[in-house]
Amino acid sequence: MDGYLGSYATLGLVVAAGVLLFVAAFGANRLLRPASPAEPAGKRIPYESGIDPVGGDWAQAQIRYYVYAYLYVLFAVEAVFLFPWAVIFDLPGFGGAAIAEMGIFVAVLALGILYAWRKKILGWT
Repeated sequence: MDGYLGSYATLGLVVAAGVLLFVAAFGANRLLRPASPAEPAGKRIPYESGIDPVGGDWAQAQIRYYVYAYLYVLFAVEAVFLFPWAVIFDLPGFGGAAIAEMGIFVAVLALGILYAWRKKILGWT
């Protein structure tokens, strides 16, 4: 399989082998499965952690969980930006400007957490 179209021929053979394997697997499944599988009582009810469901199927989640998750992601992603800064901080040419930029960055983080604290978002009831 040399030449310009050789790699395409190899790719075509691999794709054909994959399709053939797929068709063979599903064909074997169709031939070997039972004609009418048994349906035991309760097979199609919702099931979670080995406990039969009790009550309604809808429960309201409190918004505070989403707020905590959002704040965590926000501060975790912003904290990730501190690591590259710490790595290049001691390199020549990153003295005062790097400290000023990181000071502004940490100040924005501090303002965000102060805002969340003042709005009592971080208070657990």
